[in-house]
Parts: sequence; C-alpha cells; structure tokens
Amino acid sequence: MGWTLRRYFFFRYAAITVWYFLGVYALVTLIDFTEFSSRTVGIPGFTFLLALAVSALRVPLIMQQAVPFVALLAAITTLVSLNRKYELVIARAAGISAWQFLAPCLFGALLFGVLTVCVLNPLAAHAITRSEMIETQFRSGKSNAVSAFSAPWLRQKTSEGDTIIGARAVLNSGLELADVTFFSLDADGRIVERRDAARAYLHDGYWELHDVSRIARGEQLPHLKTDRITTNLKPEFVQERLARPETIPFFELPSKIEVAQSFGLKAATFATQFHTLMALPLLLVAMTLIAATVSMRFQRMGQSVTMILGGVLAGFLLYVVSVLVKAFGNAGFVPPFVVAWIPVVVAMFFGVTFLLYKEDG
Repeated sequence: MGWTLRRYFFFRYAAITVWYFLGVYALVTLIDFTEFSSRTVGIPGFTFLLALAVSALRVPLIMQQAVPFVALLAAITTLVSLNRKYELVIARAAGISAWQFLAPCLFGALLFGVLTVCVLNPLAAHAITRSEMIETQFRSGKSNAVSAFSAPWLRQKTSEGDTIIGARAVLNSGLELADVTFFSLDADGRIVERRDAARAYLHDGYWELHDVSRIARGEQLPHLKTDRITTNLKPEFVQERLARPETIPFFELPSKIEVAQSFGLKAATFATQFHTLMALPLLLVAMTLIAATVSMRFQRMGQSVTMILGGVLAGFLLYVVSVLVKAFGNAGFVPPFVVAWIPVVVAMFFGVTFLLYKEDG
C-alpha cells in the first residue's frame, strides 16, 4: 500500500478522533459545570466565572478516563464510514490486505495514547491540583464540619504522644491540608487537646498550622495565628497515604515510587498508576482491534447495529475489567505490572486472533 493511501486512512482516523474528543470534551464540561454550580450556587461569593474556571480545570482529568472510549468510537466510525463508501471494498479488490489498511488506524491509536500520557496527563495533574486549591479557598469557612466518614485521616506517634489528623481537602500532593483537625491523645488514648486550623503545611519534623483554634479539656484556648506540632512523618509517607495518584504527573511517578520504596513503603497506588499509563497506548490499540472485529465486514444494507453495539459492549467490558483489576493493584493484592498489562495483552490477542480467523482463514 502506497504512502498516499496510508496517509489518507491515517488522517481520516485522526480527524474523526479529534472531532469525537472535542465533542466529548464539550459535553463533559457542560455536565461538570452544571453539577458544580448546583452544589455551590448558594455559597456566598459564588460566580459563574468561578464555576466555569473550576470545571475547566477538572475536565482534563475526566477526559483522560474517557480516552479509551473516544478511541473505540473513533475507530468504529472510521471503519464504518470507509465501508459505506466502498473504499475498503476497493482496497481489498486492489490486493491490499486488512492488516495493511488497518495499520494506519492502529498507528493513530498508538500516537493518541502517547499524546494522552505525555501531554494530557501532566496537564490534567496540574489542572486538578489547581482546581482543588481554588475550590478549597472558595469553600473555606463556608462548609460543614470535618466528617469522619469522608475526610482522610492519619495517625502519628511521637515522643509527645499520639496525634490523629483529619482534613477536608488534601492539596499539593498531600503536603498541604485544608480545614484540618489535630486530636492530641494521652497515654491512655483519651483526647487532651483539639486544634482546628485553616491550613497545615508539612515540613521536615513538624506541621505548620495557620489560623488555629484550640480546645483543651473542654475549655476554649486563645486563638493562634500560627502553631507547630512535632511530627516524624515523611513527605513521601503522607503522599503515599493521602495524595491521589491522578494528581501526580506521569514523569514524576518513577521518582515518587523510588523515594517511597526507600522508606520501606510499597507505593502500590503510584506503581499501579505508572504501569496503567504505560499500558494506555497499547490499550487504545486493543480498542481499535476490537472495533475492527465488528466494523470491517462489508454488508450491502449497511453495518449491523447489533455487531456495532457488541463492539461497544466489548470495549466497555475491557475498560470495566481494567478498572476492577486496578483496584486490586491499588490495594496491593495484585502486582502493578500484572494489573496494567494482562487485560491489555489478552484483549490484543483476542482482536488479532479474531481478525486472523476472519481475514486469513
């Protein structure tokens, strides 16, 4: 197959992928903006520009999750449109095999995955961090008390005793806590003092608290502008326990994993996220192969809706299985390498086997 035909198939796939991506992006932005506005419209200081800014910063992370479906739908649409215009029929009649005219789509899917990992992921990580900071500043002092069921909690042990730490929001990859509460315990495990702070920053050997209210033995103590609490927690431990892997860019994950492991931590969530992103380009290739199994067969009356829906369902099941297995990897029950690569390899073998059977006999 000549370069002209290869470029034609590739740019056809690329154009459809871009249009699907932009369409899904606009839809996600509208839904997220509506949902966020409905939750915050009653808070003083709310503006639609603020809600739009927060939604715009959160959408890249959501789009990263939607990329496999964009690749699947783009591949199905590309092959169906080529079939309807008899272009695949003419290519076959000219002696071009299915693997030859499918190769540009596979290359496009691989390139789409690489761009997602190298461009969209770092952008999404920084954007979601920024959106959380804006939302936290907006909600500061205007929301309910810290809930034991929704807030992240830590427990530290020092020479001064045990301290339980809870926060409403985790910022800066776990090194900054917003609307944070510190419970100091005595040797018998009873609470002797409570500190509520607007912000808490983790430094080497201590927590730095800002805007602190204190209660000790049922009495309100004088308000402090700043305060310190001794800690032996390392930033790597706090990041492993509190930071979401999605908020760390792909290129920073290897160093985070290495440092966390040097402190004796497994860093399962970071390792799983790293291998998942590494496998993403091949996941999109597997999605394209699945699309090819239901879209390349020519039918005089058009493509069978049942077959296309079957392809969409197969891609959805692959995504669901990947998410479920990833949960086991985050919990440390399954090695991260197995979590990320086994579903992708199995899906690719399925697509290749099916196409070999249908196309080459």
